[in-house]
Amino acid sequence: MGCGLLAGVLVPSVVHACACGCGVFDVATSSMLPNGQGGMVWLQYDYQDQNRNWNGTGMAPAANNDDKEIETHFVTAGFQYMFNDKWGAQLEMPFDSRRFKADDGTGNIATHNWNQLGDIRVEGIYTGFFADLSAGVTFGLKLPTGSYMEDPDFVDRDTQIGTGSTDILLGGFYRGNITKDEKWDWFAQGLLDVPVLTQAGYRPGVELDAAAGIDYKGFSLGRMRISPVAQAIFSERASDSGSNANPDNSGYQRILLSPGIEFHLHPVKIYADVELPVFQHFTGNQLAASVLFKVSASWMF
Repeated sequence: MGCGLLAGVLVPSVVHACACGCGVFDVATSSMLPNGQGGMVWLQYDYQDQNRNWNGTGMAPAANNDDKEIETHFVTAGFQYMFNDKWGAQLEMPFDSRRFKADDGTGNIATHNWNQLGDIRVEGIYTGFFADLSAGVTFGLKLPTGSYMEDPDFVDRDTQIGTGSTDILLGGFYRGNITKDEKWDWFAQGLLDVPVLTQAGYRPGVELDAAAGIDYKGFSLGRMRISPVAQAIFSERASDSGSNANPDNSGYQRILLSPGIEFHLHPVKIYADVELPVFQHFTGNQLAASVLFKVSASWMF
């Protein structure tokens, strides 16, 4: 997310500008993709600490940005149910904890901490293209359930946990076998997030997140299957707009490499990965994280 305005010619002014990139947690790995009638519940934990000022494709002086750090713990409870081999639905309820450090306007660094419900996602799922359920599409809404009014004199709109917008979500996935013994698989997934209804002069940028990877299912320990995963994640977000947005310091493109591992002891799956940026281009000055983390536990029924 980006906020504030970069001004000046010879000496740039200090600005508020930050980047979230939270949508990148909504793609990657095939463990959450439906594979037949039945349900799944899960709990996912994601973490990122945005503490580096970034401009263009490289780090920039911290003095160019009034915002110094955004540390966020994301906890998401999810429910997915496939009514048959073609149709299903999914619900995601995030609860986030954020710590924000910035210049309070007097030259002093202030810190604000808060915890709250985020923006709930409701989606439909269709997997009826092929008999093996290898391809599917998702479609739904992101609802404005998260608050965007937390200490508004200090916390900018793009640093709020809630965006205040209702977004259309459109996604798709495909997976297949690389080898005949089905030990090596590949998968691809994408999600487009388009804000359509906004509030109070702020429209988040359209965001596209996509992932492609491979996993190996040849390891086991007793009844437990252990699957290493390697994937690449691409993320792009357009600049924000509106009277309370800062288009000059928002929007980005990123590529991340993400090694991970999954443990599957039916009906339980445990998955963990790290996501390492290898290319980043940020518009203006924005805060970026050096690494992102994800852990999820799911139960199928």
